[in-house]
Amino acid sequence: MVTINTTKTLYSPENIEVGIVHIGLGAFHRAHQAVYIEKNLNRNMGGSWGICAVNIRSNYQLVDQLERYGCRYHVVEYRNSQNGHLREINAIREALYAGDDKEVLFERLLSEHTKIVTLTVTEKGYYIALTDKKLRLDDPSIQYDLKHPAQPKTAPGILVEALYRRREIGLAPFTILSCDNIPNNGSLTRQAVCELAAQRSDEFAQWIKDEVAFPSSMVDRIVPAMTDESKKRLQRDFKIEDPNAVLSEAFSQWVIEDNFPLGRPDWENDGVQMVKDVHPFETMKLRLLNGSHSLLAYIGSAANFETIAKTRAVPEFAALVRHYMHVEAAPTLEMPEEVDVPVYIESLMLRFSNDSLHHRLSQVAIDGSQKIPQRWFACTEERLNANKDIFAVALGIAAWILYVSGRNLKGQQHLVDDPLAERLSECHANTDKPQEIVRNILDMSDIFPSILREHDGFYQAVLSAYRMLITQGVMACLTVFESDE
Repeated sequence: MVTINTTKTLYSPENIEVGIVHIGLGAFHRAHQAVYIEKNLNRNMGGSWGICAVNIRSNYQLVDQLERYGCRYHVVEYRNSQNGHLREINAIREALYAGDDKEVLFERLLSEHTKIVTLTVTEKGYYIALTDKKLRLDDPSIQYDLKHPAQPKTAPGILVEALYRRREIGLAPFTILSCDNIPNNGSLTRQAVCELAAQRSDEFAQWIKDEVAFPSSMVDRIVPAMTDESKKRLQRDFKIEDPNAVLSEAFSQWVIEDNFPLGRPDWENDGVQMVKDVHPFETMKLRLLNGSHSLLAYIGSAANFETIAKTRAVPEFAALVRHYMHVEAAPTLEMPEEVDVPVYIESLMLRFSNDSLHHRLSQVAIDGSQKIPQRWFACTEERLNANKDIFAVALGIAAWILYVSGRNLKGQQHLVDDPLAERLSECHANTDKPQEIVRNILDMSDIFPSILREHDGFYQAVLSAYRMLITQGVMACLTVFESDE
């Protein structure tokens, strides 16, 4: 029996003005940013910060489905399998699919009411090379945008064209707020937009640098992908049938640099942390939460586990994650005095245990070539430079190398959803020698920076972990991590 609390919309949705355009309409946006805006609109009994949520390349079905329901949906926030909160959401006032024809989107982006553009387009959606942080100008989608600037395919291309048009008509630029799990996501977004704008003119790119705000932000909430079982749980626990509903954990955090020249919602009254510098918070989250998630995803998948909670429930895996966070990651953080890192770590261990989410390892494992550099490499470089061990990360990378072969240790096949999947698969197809597989993958310069590619200690640590993994199995690899549970 689930104990249920309910929050309904208090304002009149039809009276809300759209002030935010969000690119990347998916489950996370609906369960995170849209919830904060809903809280803001509820508290103010309305306002001018409604959302126009947009998909630009896929999932037009979600857009159509949201529109059929007047963009009303529900978020179910589970504290655990016995306690849930049902929240009605009307903050998204318009849903668009801007595929081949972007003019409806540009009409909204050129509105004087649009003050903020937010993004959740994943790491690969910025078209930035992770090693040198430069725009991938040779990418076919970026090349398309250069040839067809008025009908771009990419998020950077859309932002550049919208800013160009706003400048032409004398309209002040909107603030661009990235909500993706990338270090310095504001600076990275600026880099992508300015480099693309410079292909038109240096003067235009300089105008963007001078006039457009790109605050960084850190977002945190576990939002598992919806499944048929999730929908059945909604009906069973909450007696609702909502095809647009999403499930999430009860915990939620949003930290934003306070730089919004055209104004913003008074988010600080809705639980958002408005700060001068978000970097320490995003670094802590990336290395501790996201880094631990990746460890559980790849090593757990090798052992044929399916969810975060079930994997973390095994004492050996709990010991692995504790070792990684306390020994390898936390010492590399520089946090404000008011942040208690050990307390944060314990909160993560509790969140990983939330058995109500059914957060699948396969969801966390998506786009590993784009995610693991952000999550593991900085702390790994620091520890290598200090001649300290990297047992957990080396095992994580070894398990990822196994994962991208498309098979687990039992030989069972799985889909590898990664932009570099074909190249990674070839590293396995061309040889069966562990030293060659590891060397070929670690030599991929668009994943691994030169300091790691050229570090023999890093190669040897990963190779040793990979050999042990494929010859002795996962549990033998975890014996080095002492369990305290």
